[in-house]
Amino acid sequence: MKLWWRFLLAFAVLVVPSPVWAIDQVVRIDSGLVEGVPALTSGVTAFEGIPYAAAPVGDLRWKPPQPVEPWPVPRNADRFAPSCLQPPPSASSWAFFGDYEAQSEDCLYLNVWTPAKSPQDRLPVLVWIHGGGFVLGSGTTRLHHGDNLAPKGVVVVTFNYRLGVFGFFAHPELTKESGHHASGNYGLMDQVAALQWVRRNIAAFGGDPNRVAIFGESAGGGSVSDMQATPLAKGLFQRAIGESGGSFGRFGPGGGRRLPEAEQIGQKFAQALGASSLADLRCRPAEQLLRAAGGFSPGGPITDGYVLPEDVYSIFAEGKQNDVPVLVGSNADEGTALRRPPPTLGTPELQAELARLYPPDQEEKIMSAIMLWTMRTWARLETKTGAHKAYEYYFSYHSPFPADAKFEPDVTHFGAFHGAEIIYVFNNLAIRKSRNWPWQAWDWKLADIMSSYWVNFAANGDPNGPGLPAWPAYIDSQPQVMNFGDKAQVIPLPRTTELEFWDKANHPQPTATSVAK
Repeated sequence: MKLWWRFLLAFAVLVVPSPVWAIDQVVRIDSGLVEGVPALTSGVTAFEGIPYAAAPVGDLRWKPPQPVEPWPVPRNADRFAPSCLQPPPSASSWAFFGDYEAQSEDCLYLNVWTPAKSPQDRLPVLVWIHGGGFVLGSGTTRLHHGDNLAPKGVVVVTFNYRLGVFGFFAHPELTKESGHHASGNYGLMDQVAALQWVRRNIAAFGGDPNRVAIFGESAGGGSVSDMQATPLAKGLFQRAIGESGGSFGRFGPGGGRRLPEAEQIGQKFAQALGASSLADLRCRPAEQLLRAAGGFSPGGPITDGYVLPEDVYSIFAEGKQNDVPVLVGSNADEGTALRRPPPTLGTPELQAELARLYPPDQEEKIMSAIMLWTMRTWARLETKTGAHKAYEYYFSYHSPFPADAKFEPDVTHFGAFHGAEIIYVFNNLAIRKSRNWPWQAWDWKLADIMSSYWVNFAANGDPNGPGLPAWPAYIDSQPQVMNFGDKAQVIPLPRTTELEFWDKANHPQPTATSVAK
């Protein structure tokens, strides 16, 4: 757009009350005008790299996200902003997260894909929270683009949030300066800020601020449960979708550490760097902190008494969650890609039962069972203490791979791996054509079915719709799941014997001996 036309648009904003801009080109938000570009799919406009908070650098490092400075002339929203700083991904992580963009500490940006033609369209909204263990990932990777999901009649939003040492670093000095006697959950506060931005601005893109569904996978799924748990996000969304991640057990992502433990980890990190004060830490180059974090595990979200007043399981058990309809599920072979050693359990009896259920040649099944337990627990708690329905799925389909695909470990054992459902949910199979991906007719059909369910849920709080197999709500006395395998069909909740074991492992009951002691 030529410079004189930009100034003309800016002048129009000043002299015309409440202007309505065409969605297909320029949109006015609370911080200024943004100019989008045609998306890869006809009829969709993309707005890339919109700042939703000020750059968290310098004195704003390890502080809650701050408001953006308004811009006086239209801002080009035609390119993605850098991802948040993170360590290099593994050689096979493209299968789960996609290709990484440039990185920067200045990374609090979001992206919007909209098929709307005017603000009056009031379409449902899907807001994606990416995964990556709270240390990796980005809202800008191609796998998460909304080009092929938006045409189904939904506005799609993705965003970045601070990761690792920048997003989840706690320290006594930070706790003292916070005003809430809390520190460490900056990545979660970024997520809240992004949802606040959506609440204020999404109507300008033709979205309905009263039909916002948040969805995420892995740590993104854990984040969705954290957004249900935090009082800071109350009223910012109306549906919640969790894929292979939730903060409900001792072995799931997020909410596991409490503030004193997290502060001790932060103090040790500062000492290892030779930092004498918080001011010293804030002066250190971001790249130095990132390198040093290689030997430092900040973990993910913290039960800090402010962002998360209690652990997420307790918040749901007490009926204190942001009560909305939920759609949750996991994959049959989570442990093939999400490899972890067997956990150490609370009693010798539990440890012996773990060994019986999962002999050494089947240890990869442990993570699949933990994730299935996590998502079933989420559905169970929402239906027990909340006023809304829950819907559960089980993704068992074995995605095809090109002959040159490189994985860690052997690709032949991946099955329905951790993150395999994402490309189907986003209806994004077309982005992998360049790699000669051997999609079959069922892959395209499955992507259409899953993405339709997700859009329906965003619109109505119910995934069901015309032409789709009927998906019953979760009932704890007779739990059923929608199985996405070689066909989409309802089946009984699988692996119930294992789930009973993980009930005991996550919430062990005291024995007579332990009570006596």
